[in-house]
Amino acid sequence: MTAPVQDRLIALDLARTLAIVCMLIFHFTFDLAMFGFIAPDTMVQPFWYYFARMIAGTFLFLSGVSLWLAHGQGVRWPAFWTRFAKVAGAAVLVTIASIWFVPGGTILFGILHAIAAASLLGLIALRLPWPVTLAVAVAIFAAAWGPRFPAFDPLWLVWTGLAESRPMMGDYVPLVPWAAPALAGVAVAKALRIDLWRGSAPTATLRALSFPGRHSLVIYLIHQPILIGLFNAYGWAFRG
Repeated sequence: MTAPVQDRLIALDLARTLAIVCMLIFHFTFDLAMFGFIAPDTMVQPFWYYFARMIAGTFLFLSGVSLWLAHGQGVRWPAFWTRFAKVAGAAVLVTIASIWFVPGGTILFGILHAIAAASLLGLIALRLPWPVTLAVAVAIFAAAWGPRFPAFDPLWLVWTGLAESRPMMGDYVPLVPWAAPALAGVAVAKALRIDLWRGSAPTATLRALSFPGRHSLVIYLIHQPILIGLFNAYGWAFRG
């Protein structure tokens, strides 16, 4: 269940809304390239490359902040496993859908897979001093520039990010380095004790702006099918 608006940290929902807007911009541009409305190499340009990684990092960081808000004072196991099941189940749906929508690039470990896995790591981080958690996050991030090992090449170890060869996937977000922003989110939230922050009741405008942030998982799952459907409908109607 989604927490009542008055019990949520409105700034966190607004941050998610901003991340969702950036995600929609990225995927709309991706679809423009895929359907031939703009240059096909647009998405490999440096701006879009780093823009995508900024979006992924933001979602993972915010997932760490959310984990501390929800469970920093003690893990509420039913709520944790319910949320984990939703995210992990959605990740499985993405994998299944990518078999048809991303031929040759099936998504075996994308952003939702990373959020689900990082939440399990975050359970440990909740009990660690925040400087230790932050140090672990830095170490994981730095490992992205470290050695790679052929022993991690098998597909069942794709989640590690330590393989010598990068697998072909439409979306690939392995734990090295992508667990780093999630753990950093836990560390920052714990250091700032944001679970104790209180503010005035949000205005109607803020509630409206934060609505996408309160339903980010649903929006993530449906936005690309809707966009692709609209592009196909446009092509059928105006391109013959």
